[in-house]
Amino acid sequence: MARQCELAGVSRSTVYAQRAPKPTREQDLELLRLIDEQYTRRPFYGSRKMVSFLKTRDHRVNRKRVQRLMRILGLAGMAPGPNTSRPHPQHKVYPYLLRGVVVTRPNQVWSTDITYLRLAHGFVYLVAVIDWYSRRVLSWRISNTLDSAFCVDCLEEALQRYGNSEIFNTDQGCQFTSENFTGVLKAHGIAISMDGRGRALDNIFVERLWRSVKYEDVYLKGYANSMELMIGLAEYFVFYNSERPHQSLGNLTPDQVYATASGGGARIVDKFSRNEAASCSCEKDGQTSLN
Repeated sequence: MARQCELAGVSRSTVYAQRAPKPTREQDLELLRLIDEQYTRRPFYGSRKMVSFLKTRDHRVNRKRVQRLMRILGLAGMAPGPNTSRPHPQHKVYPYLLRGVVVTRPNQVWSTDITYLRLAHGFVYLVAVIDWYSRRVLSWRISNTLDSAFCVDCLEEALQRYGNSEIFNTDQGCQFTSENFTGVLKAHGIAISMDGRGRALDNIFVERLWRSVKYEDVYLKGYANSMELMIGLAEYFVFYNSERPHQSLGNLTPDQVYATASGGGARIVDKFSRNEAASCSCEKDGQTSLN
């Protein structure tokens, strides 16, 4: 390893940090588990509410520690506020293009996001690309580090298997604002859209996917290691796409809707007032399906 680093001109500490992330204390793993489950149930919880919640579970921790753990998970309360998403200062942030756009066909809008998945003695990160019209999961990857490489791999697989989307939506995380990621989109002529600061509902379909993955698979099975998780997720996403009926799709499956280009659709509608926070609803074929 030392000789390879010398030839490549890179620091050994950088390579070792990526290959062997710091072990997490057992108490932190328990706190991460509780925070993850509560955030999945109550995504509007910020660090203050999470401190109060943990006290009800006999964990007396201060807000600074909870903030650190939530950063590990990539979580922030959904209410608008300062510094809830921090893109790399040298990366370009693109405007949100989907407000009021009616999604009427497959491959019109794709989006992606990253979530944390716990294991028996650690955790990994999951990224997925989803088609908005059909809710179909087009590709996915897991990683034990939050670099951009596994996100780019996931994107390139979706492009190779399903062609190009017209618009691709992400949040403002540094993995998605990096030139490695946006460069792939620009090379394929895809319009880049990014969630507004503090607006988790801008990417609501991926957020719903995470809830389904966790409650219908990960929490139930309690995977011991990343290999078990990878096998389990492969089975779950086949089930999710081809067997699991979706109420918002008229109880059709994502595979059926994607293949026939009928029965799907989406529209994000925002309503603003001067002194009130924004509210968001999602409409399908003129009918409100999410408030």
